[in-house]
Amino acid sequence: MKFASLDLAPEIQQALDACGYSQMTPIQEQAIIPARRGKDLLANAQTGTGKTAAFAIPLLQQIYDSPRQTAADSPRALILTPTRELAEQLAETINRYVQFLPLTVIAVYGGVKISAQQKKLRAGVDLLISTPGRLLEHLVQCNINLASVEFVVLDEADRMLDMGFIADVQALLQKTPAKRQTLLFSATMSQSVKELANKLLRQHVVVSVAKQNAIADTIEHVVYPVEERRKAELFVDLIDEQNWFKVLVFTSTKAQADTLLLNLKKAQIKTAICHSDKTQGSRRRAIADFKADKIQVLIATEVAARGLDIQGLEYVVNYNLPYLAEDYVHRVGRAGRAGSIGHAISLVSREEERSLANIERLIGARIRREKMPGYNVGDREAIFKNIEKHARPARTNKATQTQIIRNSKAGAKKT
Repeated sequence: MKFASLDLAPEIQQALDACGYSQMTPIQEQAIIPARRGKDLLANAQTGTGKTAAFAIPLLQQIYDSPRQTAADSPRALILTPTRELAEQLAETINRYVQFLPLTVIAVYGGVKISAQQKKLRAGVDLLISTPGRLLEHLVQCNINLASVEFVVLDEADRMLDMGFIADVQALLQKTPAKRQTLLFSATMSQSVKELANKLLRQHVVVSVAKQNAIADTIEHVVYPVEERRKAELFVDLIDEQNWFKVLVFTSTKAQADTLLLNLKKAQIKTAICHSDKTQGSRRRAIADFKADKIQVLIATEVAARGLDIQGLEYVVNYNLPYLAEDYVHRVGRAGRAGSIGHAISLVSREEERSLANIERLIGARIRREKMPGYNVGDREAIFKNIEKHARPARTNKATQTQIIRNSKAGAKKT
């Protein structure tokens, strides 16, 4: 189905043409028409499916159909999203959709001075994008009035649940009119998401374009078994041997990210880092340089797992597997977007084997293992069987059994 068949406002259609949009994605086909008719919506859509246009286009069309002068501090549409990165990404994308319309799009989030945002809000806003915490701050300081909000979008609702933002979201929605239109978008359709939808939506329509935790078929998955202490060494060798460029690599902690950064700099690989200890300006520059191909590797923690939309990104590396199996889906979803081929590479130590099993159970497939010469990891099951075998004889005393186990473990460390 083509966007041209929707009979959109000429300015909106012109913007879509300028963006190169012609054919609608499945989520856009299912969501735009009921949303344009004013229906509340619960939409299950994976990242990279075109969901921003799926909620932005119908809202912009309704605003166009019922024009109103831009007012200071009083937006017509409110989009709540869990992270700064997502807020910035949404603002960038939606500003392309309104480029021929007399509408103002503003994004507010923490980590930057609130005074600069206050000036923008007072100058007038039609569509406001915000993280829940920062919007509450603006409300307390009387910088914003939500009494005239006609449309609310909850983007990445499952993530807001995970991050504990829902109480803030509910407090914010109490400041909006009861007769608003609410669109709730979530990458997963858990029971908690459904319960949230039943609380916040009115006679809503449910649309879904993919089974829960589905991953694009265009992504190829591979696991490299490796000892934890040798991951940085293996990562550098893989970059050199396989000639990877533009690699997004995820670590589980900021400390791991900082350590990896030092190792990559020693190997003279151009690298930048993106985690919550870095200033907003530093993170913005890192992402911009990565998009512009000025750096080869961008290291990120979970804060960047959603909200990064990087054209042509082929490689996502899990330097450490995520604590939650669901986060694997969001991480690797950065690659293989819009039908392009992507590669999800995971460096997995013995300690992470259970996490790997959980991921495989979640996605319903076994991930291919590749052994890099020189980085072999001993067979964990064989070691345990060897321990059990030597521990069985009744005549072996406890001290001897303990020594056998120690010797087995020592042998494992050498492999």
